[in-house]
Amino acid sequence: MTKHGLWLIYALITMVAWGVWGAIIDLPANNGFPPTLGYVAWSLTMIPPAVIALSLISWKIEYDSRSILLGCIAGLLGAGGQLVLFQTLRMAPAYLVFAYVALSPLVTILMALAISRERTGWKGVLGILLALPAAVLLAWDPSKGADQGLLWALLASLVLLAWGIQGFVISYANRSMKAESIFFYMMATGILLAPIALWMTNVELQESINWGITGLWSAVAIQFLNAIGALLLVYAYRYGKAIIVSPLINAGGPVITVVVSLMVFRKFPNLIQGWGIGLAVLAAFLMALEDDDEAASEDEETAIAAAVE
Repeated sequence: MTKHGLWLIYALITMVAWGVWGAIIDLPANNGFPPTLGYVAWSLTMIPPAVIALSLISWKIEYDSRSILLGCIAGLLGAGGQLVLFQTLRMAPAYLVFAYVALSPLVTILMALAISRERTGWKGVLGILLALPAAVLLAWDPSKGADQGLLWALLASLVLLAWGIQGFVISYANRSMKAESIFFYMMATGILLAPIALWMTNVELQESINWGITGLWSAVAIQFLNAIGALLLVYAYRYGKAIIVSPLINAGGPVITVVVSLMVFRKFPNLIQGWGIGLAVLAAFLMALEDDDEAASEDEETAIAAAVE
């Protein structure tokens, strides 16, 4: 299996994990387990994947100043974005917030083009252009009114920037350090911010918090999907281009969410979401074709070089 195939496999598994996670993330909250405590559960579920990843490299974590800085930046951007997201969802409907935040790959793409000088062919460009509106269409629900406040838009912009920059930082860090080390620092910073999530939790709800199977333990199980997806996301950025990986996952994840919601909860997508599904599938197909073309081109160049020698 070449690296070209590996990134796509990791990206697809991440899409499925995050897609299912998105479809069922509200279940613990609906059963009396606060979302802020869901963040704490998520930070702890990052530990088992980190242990597995580190065991693969014999616990040889990079601890030079550059690696620590890049790893912590990636972790703080991801975890910090989630904390801000909790507050944002208190001010505006989730469908509007997530439609806005779904544009975060645009930040990743612009940084990859400007700083890393990444390039792709016409199929990849078309796939990227289709993936971005697909993510927005999938999250948009025209039957609901929009919140006209400006504060939620400012907070959502912070989440968008944080997650967009995180995508680039993960991709950039993979050039000089192991993916496993990156994930270790992401896990560590996620746990570091857990006390803030505890502070954000409404203390008046302590007596009514559901610590049972449908509350705490379902949150832990659901957040494992997020943690596994986060680890494989790092691997996807290790082997694939940021300008391809980011829009593919951010468009494909909502497709899985819609499918799961349709099959399990009988929630049918509206017409606009249907267009989003079609665009996302087409985008994924085009970006996969572009990757195969590049792999074939590189294999041909390698064969020619070997023949010359």
